[in-house]
Amino acid sequence: MKVLVTGAGGMLGRDVVLAAGNAGHDVVGFGHTELDATDASAVSSKFKLERPDVVINCAAWTDVDGAEEAEDAALEVNGAGSGNVAAAAAAVGASVVYISSDYVFDGSKGAPYVETDQTAPLSAYGRTKLAGEDATAAANKRHFIVRSAWLFGIGGSNFVETMLRLAADHGEVLVVRDQVGSPTYTWHLAHGIVRLIEGVEFGIHHMAAAGACSWYEFAREIFEQAKVECKVLSATTDMLGRPAPRPAYSALSSQREHAIELPAWQDGLAAYLAQRSAEREAV
Repeated sequence: MKVLVTGAGGMLGRDVVLAAGNAGHDVVGFGHTELDATDASAVSSKFKLERPDVVINCAAWTDVDGAEEAEDAALEVNGAGSGNVAAAAAAVGASVVYISSDYVFDGSKGAPYVETDQTAPLSAYGRTKLAGEDATAAANKRHFIVRSAWLFGIGGSNFVETMLRLAADHGEVLVVRDQVGSPTYTWHLAHGIVRLIEGVEFGIHHMAAAGACSWYEFAREIFEQAKVECKVLSATTDMLGRPAPRPAYSALSSQREHAIELPAWQDGLAAYLAQRSAEREAV
């Protein structure tokens, strides 16, 4: 298949391009500077030129706290931009994958969310991601909506890198203990997405690392696996006072009969640290 990836310069997009290529697909990727998802005319022209079979839309506004002060701008990317991509894909007969988030839920369930659970985003970011789901579904019947969570990967800034940097600079970190989710390695997610597009099970899919932990537990595991000495202090969400409200429990699970299951978050972390070490040694 010919696969077109938007947001190909980002953390997930980078891995999706590689995973799709490794699977034998003909892949073309465009970063934001090459293709702005909010420019409907440019998106349409590019898709008509490339004629993909599948479009994987990794273009997104990902600044959760920044979206609180700039919801309209975030909505333009995550909502309208995603609708542009889905519509342009439909116009050339392509299916579309939209990457969504656990933040479309409010966290009050107290157990892992499945595809049919009621959405109720707490933050501007969550609202814009949900708008993207709706826009994608409305514009293209052949859509996959993939909800994932707490992404970390080689191609961008992420929680693991932040923790390791703070440990090196200060020797201690302060991390929230009352937010629980499923930290997901983008390389594992990318492979899951590539498996998904090879089928026709359209609709919503939850695809995140197996298991769940708090950010505090994640930080402790990072330092243990990386063999880094660092004091980990815990705090509540209220103590840190971040601009965007976040769900207290947003782990994801799937109720689909043929769900694509990803490795445990601890395994994802181990694979990430190994890849990180290998890339640094290669430089």
